[in-house]
Amino acid sequence: MFPAIDPVAFHLGPFSVRWYALAYITAFIIALPIARRLCALRPIVAGPRTVDDFLFYAVLGVLLGGRLGYVLFYRPLFYLSHPLAILETWKGGMSFHGGALGVILALAFYCYRRKLSFLGFSDRITVVIPIGLALGRCANFINGELWGRPAPAGWPGAMIFPAAGPMPRFPSELYEAATEGVLLLGGLLVAASFQAVRARPGLLSGLFLTGYACARAFCELFREPDANIGYLAGGVTMGQVLCLPMALAGAALVVHALMRPPVMTLFMSPGAEVGFVPESAAGPESETDSE
Repeated sequence: MFPAIDPVAFHLGPFSVRWYALAYITAFIIALPIARRLCALRPIVAGPRTVDDFLFYAVLGVLLGGRLGYVLFYRPLFYLSHPLAILETWKGGMSFHGGALGVILALAFYCYRRKLSFLGFSDRITVVIPIGLALGRCANFINGELWGRPAPAGWPGAMIFPAAGPMPRFPSELYEAATEGVLLLGGLLVAASFQAVRARPGLLSGLFLTGYACARAFCELFREPDANIGYLAGGVTMGQVLCLPMALAGAALVVHALMRPPVMTLFMSPGAEVGFVPESAAGPESETDSE
């Protein structure tokens, strides 16, 4: 049986603090120092204060993009007839693909304002996104939502979700936490530890997009499709459809990064935070030592 876990972690007077909200807060707390450290590694992208300032834009991108993505991708007809329900975020309804678009727009706007390398900065930010994915999926499990498809008899770990009927199902939320979260985070951190990878703007971002798309598409094989959409043509799900352009964009970024010369030197111009110039364009006095 699904463990009966109260979705409310604790109460503060008349206010209820839910595990889902704590997952987002904890993810930002953990991700911030890691992103600051990554931005400070050669080639340097930005100072710690720049990363701290971006936190506000990141929160807005995640919340607004995630909510609007769910509204547009999964239940457009319902919210068209019930527009005020868009504000009822406490009832659930967030889309990662929408949140990803929101963060991309926030990154583009912030980098434009601060004169930062968009790909260089996004490389450092996308590395830590799986932290939020892992904790968010764990919160989905605690809420008893986004459960899996019916599991074969004797499947290890299958459980009965009370809101989904009497059939044992895959705990797909935990599968997603492990693949989209833990495994993807580990792979990106290992890749980011190499200066040769960090020196190719767009490579880490491409690896993240491709890795997430593959992990999500795989986990969709175990996850029950949204009741209001169901299966699409050919038995695919909306989640898998949305992963296709993400995977293509990720692959394009990887190819673009590998075809361009590595960026190894730091360049600072008046009014700019931090920027990049290719190693071939820098004089010998600008070269940095290896780590």
